[in-house]
Amino acid sequence: MKRILLFFSLLLWGFGFSQSKVTAIEGVVIEDKSDPRALEILKKVNQMFRENSPKTLDSYSYKSYEKISLDIDEDSISQYNKFFEETGMFRDKRRKDSLNNISARKIFSKSKLFLWERAQEFLYSKQYGEKINILDNRISGLKQPIYEMIALQQSNRDKIPDQLKQENRGLYRFFLTDTLEMDGRKNFVIRFREVNFKNPDKKRKYNGAIYVDTETYGVKKIENFSKNKNDGIITSTWIFFHNKWFLAHETVKLKMSNMKLEEEDPRHPDDQPDRQKIQTFGTYAFLTSRYFDYQSPAENSPADFKGYTFSVKNIRGNTLERYRTDPLTEREKNTYKTIDSLGRRYNIDNKAQILSGLLNGQIRVGVVDFAVDEIVNYNLYEGFRVGLKAKVNENFSPYFSPDYTFAYGFKDDKWKYRIGLDMKTTLEKDSYFRVEYYDDVTASGEFYRRLWNFKMRMANYGNNLNNDRYYHYRGASVSYLNDITNGLTLVFAARRNLEEALFDYSFRGRGSSFENFNTLFTLKYSPNSTNIMTPQGKSLIDQKYPELYFNYEQSYKMFGGDLSYARFDALFVHNFKTMLGTTGFRLYGGMVFGGAPIWKNFTMNGLASPRRDFNFNLTSFLGFATLEGGKYYNDRFIAYYFTHKLPWYFKSFGQNISSFDFVLRGTIGDMDKAEYHQFRFRPLNHLYQEVGLEWNNFLSTYFNLGLFYRVGYYTTRNFKQNFAIQFKLKLLEF
Repeated sequence: MKRILLFFSLLLWGFGFSQSKVTAIEGVVIEDKSDPRALEILKKVNQMFRENSPKTLDSYSYKSYEKISLDIDEDSISQYNKFFEETGMFRDKRRKDSLNNISARKIFSKSKLFLWERAQEFLYSKQYGEKINILDNRISGLKQPIYEMIALQQSNRDKIPDQLKQENRGLYRFFLTDTLEMDGRKNFVIRFREVNFKNPDKKRKYNGAIYVDTETYGVKKIENFSKNKNDGIITSTWIFFHNKWFLAHETVKLKMSNMKLEEEDPRHPDDQPDRQKIQTFGTYAFLTSRYFDYQSPAENSPADFKGYTFSVKNIRGNTLERYRTDPLTEREKNTYKTIDSLGRRYNIDNKAQILSGLLNGQIRVGVVDFAVDEIVNYNLYEGFRVGLKAKVNENFSPYFSPDYTFAYGFKDDKWKYRIGLDMKTTLEKDSYFRVEYYDDVTASGEFYRRLWNFKMRMANYGNNLNNDRYYHYRGASVSYLNDITNGLTLVFAARRNLEEALFDYSFRGRGSSFENFNTLFTLKYSPNSTNIMTPQGKSLIDQKYPELYFNYEQSYKMFGGDLSYARFDALFVHNFKTMLGTTGFRLYGGMVFGGAPIWKNFTMNGLASPRRDFNFNLTSFLGFATLEGGKYYNDRFIAYYFTHKLPWYFKSFGQNISSFDFVLRGTIGDMDKAEYHQFRFRPLNHLYQEVGLEWNNFLSTYFNLGLFYRVGYYTTRNFKQNFAIQFKLKLLEF
């Protein structure tokens, strides 16, 4: 199982792998700068990419067949089998070897270690967008697939290849070396190498080649080769159909590891290591994708595009024969027989479901899912908060899913809990009613995070490390969630709570505790993200921007409610790429109408602590590294978060390439009725700004190190108050 999980992770990494090949191009002078002629051609490729894209057509359809495997190199199979048959490597005395080693070696003698086949259908309509149907799928060793995995997309199917992107131009050096004819069309040949490939030998000048059609400036072919001989190759080839460039064929070969086999010397039966002959065989990941049956215009109906981006038609593998471009070899047929039997023996299905759950922030144990982000947290009021959220999954019932959450705060010494029930109305999309009862605490003035995905919630993990202004709420709610389309989700909730400040506070002289009956309307609009429906529910495959989140809360003096106010907040997230690099931004804000307790107003997401001489904090999706936590409140505000990746790359230590992001954050607002709130706080009614520089892949790690400094109106003479250091996990992205 460990080998398979490692294979998956390296395979995903491999789609973006940049490699080199033994090439003999004489007369080309290799310098540490790109050929201007090559750069000019690549500039035109980028300019013409949209015009050459199939998505400029009114409609189209085509199919694909993909095969992924883990195996020995084909040239080594006969040598391996001969070695296997002639040695006594499976005698009783060899049982001291690990079971995993022996299993893998034995499997390679007759079959591959892993095999995955997938057939897909791609539909596009300018009116309805894109739809991808997974026609069939089979993964050796698994009865049920990992849905997030079977929806993985090839990197070059419908976007500019990484080597051509303007923001990656600094990672490569490009050289125009030749022109040649392919499929009756003339092509420029542009060789490239990685910028860190400083000392190539005479036979290995390049990492790959790009073939560009001289008439349309469409990409005909890209080849990436490993810098080390036989370590791998990735090739993508396009076909000119209906005056557009469609992906036609992709092949990947990536070296995963070396497997060493020891041949016993019959003259020395004591099996001493220095008297054995050792042979090494490389294990590789292979991928082959073929696209066929192109049609444009395509006869598609509106019903063909209902639901999410991905739809699963079949997962049994019994129709794959219709789509195979080549029949399975005997070795591949044996793979299903061998690995399927091992899957049953070692219960690989359950392990795969655990992996699938982790992608969505859950740990799956039988019929119960446990939320990862509820296990341990920290805030200034509760201190360390440990908890457990258990939710019954579809293995118990596809329509009804009860859940229970309990948590304990070591600093406030209090237990909290929540019990709920989801009742699905359909299995084709996320659409369900929910009822719940709760008794918990949360920070005052929080920005609503409903419908945020797991990665966004984790990015906001450190938001209350230095905020102790919490309030207690106990009550019940009824809600309904419905995915109207692939990109639009609506939620409506009605709630009846008892709410009480857990700090010294009084609202309009009426105390710190209130009954509150309100409704909450939530909207999420993410038109470009791709999703798939799984038995567990909707799963996000690829988060693409722009995205809009909106909440509107209305409180009523009915059903025992003491308050009457309206509150809304909105968050807009987007990023885009230009010749100057990648720019991302978040615009967000909110407003409260009418009288509302301080916890229904907005804290300004400060992460700093006034009690420390040195500001160090974790990143926050909406937080400010130098702003004091729990100090400022507004009843209306607007804020921005800009980040720009500088197109300059360098290496410090290790293998990861580093870069810098420039960051600018700012916010301004006001408090209209500050006298309503009897407690110590300040409105943030001038522009607050901080600037920062983030070192991505700090010292070749998977963390980003950020240095931030407060500028403008709120700057003080104390350098330590204005300065902050921030850490962020690289996987959380911008």
